[in-house]
Amino acid sequence: MSVETVKTVAAAKERLLSTSDDGSVVYLHDPIRMPLASGFLWNRQMLVRVNCRGYVDAQFMQPEPSSYSRGPVPEATTFAQPEMGNYTHRAGRFVYIKDEDSAECFSVPHEPMRDLAETFEFSVAADHIDWRLRKSGLTITWQLRLAGDDVAEKWLLIVENTSDRDRALSIYPMFSIGYMSWMNQSASFDSSLNAVVARSVPPYQKLDEQDAAMLQKAWTFLCADQTPDAFETIQAEFEGEGGLQRPSALHASQLGNGEAAYEVPIAAMQFRVRLARNRECRYRFLFGPANDTADIKQLRQRHGLGKSAFGVEPETGRSPRYGVLQQIVTPSDSLNAFTEHWLARQIAYLGDLQRLSTDPQTRNFLQDALGQLYVDPSKTRSALLQTLSQQQSDGALPDGILINAEAELKYINKVPHTDHAVWLPIVLSAYIDETADVSILESLVCDEHGIEQSVYQRTDRAVDSLLKNVDSRSLSLIGQGDWCDPMNRVGHDGRGVSSWLSMATVVAVQQWSRLCRQVDSLSRATALDTFAERMTTAIHAHFWADDRYARGITDAGRRFGTSADDEGRIFLNAQSWAMLAGVPSPAQTETLLAAVDTELETDFGPMLLAPAYTQFVDDIGRLTQKHPGYAENGSIYNHAVMFYVYALYRRGYSDRAYDVLSRSLPIGSEADLLRRGQLPVFVPNYYRGAVHQFPRTAGRSSQLINTGAASWCYRVLVEELFGLRGTSEGLDVNPQLPSSWPTASIQRRFRGATVHVDYMRHEAPLAVYCAGTQLDANRLSGVVAGEHYHLDVRLPRDARG
Repeated sequence: MSVETVKTVAAAKERLLSTSDDGSVVYLHDPIRMPLASGFLWNRQMLVRVNCRGYVDAQFMQPEPSSYSRGPVPEATTFAQPEMGNYTHRAGRFVYIKDEDSAECFSVPHEPMRDLAETFEFSVAADHIDWRLRKSGLTITWQLRLAGDDVAEKWLLIVENTSDRDRALSIYPMFSIGYMSWMNQSASFDSSLNAVVARSVPPYQKLDEQDAAMLQKAWTFLCADQTPDAFETIQAEFEGEGGLQRPSALHASQLGNGEAAYEVPIAAMQFRVRLARNRECRYRFLFGPANDTADIKQLRQRHGLGKSAFGVEPETGRSPRYGVLQQIVTPSDSLNAFTEHWLARQIAYLGDLQRLSTDPQTRNFLQDALGQLYVDPSKTRSALLQTLSQQQSDGALPDGILINAEAELKYINKVPHTDHAVWLPIVLSAYIDETADVSILESLVCDEHGIEQSVYQRTDRAVDSLLKNVDSRSLSLIGQGDWCDPMNRVGHDGRGVSSWLSMATVVAVQQWSRLCRQVDSLSRATALDTFAERMTTAIHAHFWADDRYARGITDAGRRFGTSADDEGRIFLNAQSWAMLAGVPSPAQTETLLAAVDTELETDFGPMLLAPAYTQFVDDIGRLTQKHPGYAENGSIYNHAVMFYVYALYRRGYSDRAYDVLSRSLPIGSEADLLRRGQLPVFVPNYYRGAVHQFPRTAGRSSQLINTGAASWCYRVLVEELFGLRGTSEGLDVNPQLPSSWPTASIQRRFRGATVHVDYMRHEAPLAVYCAGTQLDANRLSGVVAGEHYHLDVRLPRDARG
């Protein structure tokens, strides 16, 4: 590099991240310091996760998750792996550019050649992901969009000559196809489609599997809008002795036009172009899976490769917006942008694709449905009805929800867990509060046995299954796991109990009792209240341990999660849900909060447990086999963190709650985001914990976008931070803004109406005004769909904390 180039690169590195003025686009300016940074796009059939260095992981449903772009050897095809590192042959979408006069060659966006550009910009928006680079007198734009709701990627390449001379270039788009099938795989260039087409036969063994296998989209294609000068479809021929970092094929004047015959295929094309100064060339590509030639032809026609058919350019396009919270103005610009542009978007993805599963765990399915309340409440309603249609004969809920008739329970859903029915009344009550749709309780649901019962009857039976799942002490049996599913040896003999499940059962029973009273089932409500009181007494008697609540009691009668343990001395969920269930006294609450602060808190939020287990514990189980600080073994597990934040708000600890919330979200300083290693465009499943045992890796993001944390976080923001909670009577206003915020404003959609809220501190108790009139009980009643309301909320200066 020249001295000037080195200075330019150094200047770009000084600014790692930036955003658009409105926060809807996030930019990364260095592919090295945050190498796992990524964004994602999805439609109703597929998910594409894009790494800043050019690696791409794409999956689509047919109906089970499938891939069309893979590595060059067989890979595991179960579920998304956390913290997945980059490696040379990880599937990607790359472009090599060669100067024909000087033979200089580099790759876009960074991999596989890894030569630094003078400037680098990776941008993530709601509906497109771009790179813009300057290198060797060229400015290159590489842009991805999805093809509507079809399973296909649309790519646009723009190469502009910004040097002081005319250029002769060869441009080589190279898309990974990878290992396809041990039965039959090949690839060739189809001139009638102007496409590389890789064909395979899906592997199967049993005769009765053949028909389903042959219906799969087993081909992969790369169509171009211009005819290439040459192509290569044999990966080994393209790489030669130089590998992907210095492909041998690029040394020749043109690619070899090789056709893969039971060889690992690749989609590489060569375009020769002469570019005058200040001129540009454009190429468009369509990449995805297909059934056959006719399928590719239809996709090509439907998404033609001309500019008009390829969609509006991002500068003039309008990104989709999700969520009931908009026009957010608070002292935290990063929270504003994350809430308004990214968090609800993540919830929408979870609702559309069910985490790319045909049998999502029931707890996940229902809690993802909780988030849909604030994106599309009709999906919450549908999820509740679908769940109840698969209710078991004893009233309990299954371990997974089958999304279609061909689906079956797999993996973790073959292991019985005891918590699924807990989430039903919690989500149902939240749905009715937000929508006032009490009629759902009368809706009839038919199960697989043809038995028809109302939602009320089925929910009551589900709650009954919780009431029966107790021991002689009125504590909930844990079986082979509760919310913490790898806690599989605590109660597998049928005697172990869970403090968390007992507490969550109290919360679920309280919510169901409230709904029973709402529909005048007073005797049932009274019986439920009596049960909740009895269980609350038992929880406190058997689980309170000096300054914290224990996590459980094993089959052998050992209480764990106390200061007497060497590892796993304290569990976050036991403290959070004790507060949600109303178990501890005010003094005990202060005591357990002090224990959380001392033993669990980190710069990234509280850990799920501490100290993390470093060796297998036979009467706890699989949890203790996980690496310390990873996942359930002591990470900052954001799903549980949001439970804790919600509990803090519900008990009135507003300043403490916001402090935890802000540390757990990727909305901190550039240095903080660099430590986490992810862009502020989603809340991850976890950050690495075990901060005292393994400080070097603490805070590292899992990069996983599938998490119930998103739904609970949004609920916290809507109902607690901004205090705009739906009730049967209307919209209750009870904000808990941090005491350091003098003002804020927000717009919230509620039951078809638009409510604009301005918050301001005053020397008086909380008061809410609408059009100059103070509202009784700080409640906006009689909300009419289509109307606009403006609320002035006057907050006392002495905030709770």
